[in-house]
Amino acid sequence: MLALMKAQPAVLQRYLDVQARQLAEAMVENQQQVHITLPDRIVCTADPAGDSKPVSIPPREREQIVGSLLDRLSHQDLKVMVNFQLADLERSGSKPVVVAASLLRFATAHHLVHAMLPAGRNISYTTGEGEEIPAIPASNGTAPGSAITAVTDAIAEADQSLDGDGRGELQVPYVPAARLFYLPQWVAFDEQGHLLVASVDEAEAYLASMQHYIRVLHIAVGLAPYVVADPEYQQKRYGVLGQLVNQGRQLARFQTQDIIQTIQRRAGKKDLNRGLSLSLPYFDDQQLVMRTLDFEIIPSGRIMFVPAFVVRAAHQEQAKVAQDTRLNYSTRKYLLAQLKMLERAFDISQSN
Repeated sequence: MLALMKAQPAVLQRYLDVQARQLAEAMVENQQQVHITLPDRIVCTADPAGDSKPVSIPPREREQIVGSLLDRLSHQDLKVMVNFQLADLERSGSKPVVVAASLLRFATAHHLVHAMLPAGRNISYTTGEGEEIPAIPASNGTAPGSAITAVTDAIAEADQSLDGDGRGELQVPYVPAARLFYLPQWVAFDEQGHLLVASVDEAEAYLASMQHYIRVLHIAVGLAPYVVADPEYQQKRYGVLGQLVNQGRQLARFQTQDIIQTIQRRAGKKDLNRGLSLSLPYFDDQQLVMRTLDFEIIPSGRIMFVPAFVVRAAHQEQAKVAQDTRLNYSTRKYLLAQLKMLERAFDISQSN
């Protein structure tokens, strides 16, 4: 398909790129309707020995509107409708229409992967024991960061690509912990779980950005499954998927620690004597989203708070989670670790 695209005259390639950009943006934004216009002519073969003369496409076959009034009223997914419309055109009896639709599909998927998503660093992840997704950043040789380095500080690095001309230091705006990941601008936690940004809200915004990134890649695959063979797709998916899983787990752990501190603070003020329920956040490795485990610690009523209630509830939830086959192994593993953290924080026998 790439060879066929390159066989088109430059003006037709540019035209298809413009249409692809419009179509990609409509799909990502899930607009209600999008208007597609096929080119007025197309080269139907990439074979140098074949006929490379552009073939005309009749005007009545060029104009395509995806998303009728009925579709909008029934809230149909534009991504599905675009796929159906292009598939219908590719079954057309007119070869120029078939080629134009196939090229538009290719150009749209290419734009989604190559143009809509930022590229990142060359990184490597390792896989935890028994896990499937590589999400633990491997050291890339960067020196450990200073204890007084702020997240926004510029770090001086030797630039090995320069040939001793006195310009061998490169200023980079990310701390070493962030530069272990594919997109350091979306790293909110270091390997110890320390918050690198100003607030949890900002960390959640970074997570949402990575989820959107993965969603765009999924849209590209849904439109053109062969895009998975594209090295650019593979690199971006590998880089962002590992970062998303890692940072999602760190966010859940950080929020668990915050919940523990809140309970301890409120218990010290005798503010938990009317019941206590928890919504413990965790990261779902299968759906790539944050979820909550809701459970009751103390039923509503005038019951004095005792730390042992938290220990008992956390222990009971560990037994349930360990047998919950709806969660994959790695999700259960990290959720159990959070419940264990909660249990230990209120286990007086261990604290002594």
